[in-house]
Amino acid sequence: MHVDLWIWVVFLAGVGALLAFDLLAFGRAAVPARRAAVWSVAWTALGLAFAGVLAAWRGGGPAGEYLTGFLLEKSLSLDNLFVFALIFTALGVPLAERRRILLYGIAGAIVLRGLFILGGAALLDAFHWAVYVLGGLLVVTGIRMAGHRQDTADLEQSRIRRAVGRVLPPTAAALALVIVFDVLFALDSIPAIFAITRDTFVVFAANAFSLLGLSALYFLLADAAQRFRHLNLGLAAVLVFVGAKLALVDVVKIPVWLSLAVIVLALGSAIGLSLRSSASSPEPRSARRSTSIEKDHAPESSGGV
Repeated sequence: MHVDLWIWVVFLAGVGALLAFDLLAFGRAAVPARRAAVWSVAWTALGLAFAGVLAAWRGGGPAGEYLTGFLLEKSLSLDNLFVFALIFTALGVPLAERRRILLYGIAGAIVLRGLFILGGAALLDAFHWAVYVLGGLLVVTGIRMAGHRQDTADLEQSRIRRAVGRVLPPTAAALALVIVFDVLFALDSIPAIFAITRDTFVVFAANAFSLLGLSALYFLLADAAQRFRHLNLGLAAVLVFVGAKLALVDVVKIPVWLSLAVIVLALGSAIGLSLRSSASSPEPRSARRSTSIEKDHAPESSGGV
């Protein structure tokens, strides 16, 4: 269905205003866990509420397609968060800088996803090969994350930081990687929503609202990583699963519900193991091992992006 240009302009302005509100209202600092939980729920509720706007405007058909696409994209966005955590850890980005990088990265990803959606199958086909590279990289990274001692991981991360620092500041490199990896994930998620609807406006709206609130969800996950010492094992399992899903995308189609179930099972098992370990042999908080999301809690800024 054709959507007038002025509606597109109003919608894009609204999305931009929401991103600006998220950045200006809460600043650059990390989000406390309780506030992150509240805002994660609020952003999700806002995305669900837009289905009501579509229902009043265009009827139940487009509203149902949007709702299905929004829930699909929101579930798949969990994959993005684990990769973002890996990027921030590898580059040593301070926690105080991560929120701003996430917001700018999300804004860039919305623009680039819009180009993919407008370009349709041609753009998706042209860059499809990148899915295999990303999948293999995530599998290898997950295996190494699970098997390495923390001191070895710290040494490797230091090497990465030095190598990147010769080309770009870590914050700029992190921003670029957040955008690039989100677009690569779009090669998996956008075809999935195209299978639900070919309505360009509905597809774009579902993607935009699914990306809003990712920064709050990230810090909610980060808080969990701080509290549970074995969560790195769960994160490693998720990375291996996500990588395998991408690498085998043309061989087997893994349903969204199964992806979500695997993520919940992996993280739930790691949390359960952490609780059991803490109960049997408690140790001081300062002695606990860091996970891939817990690193770099120094509040100082590393400079602008």
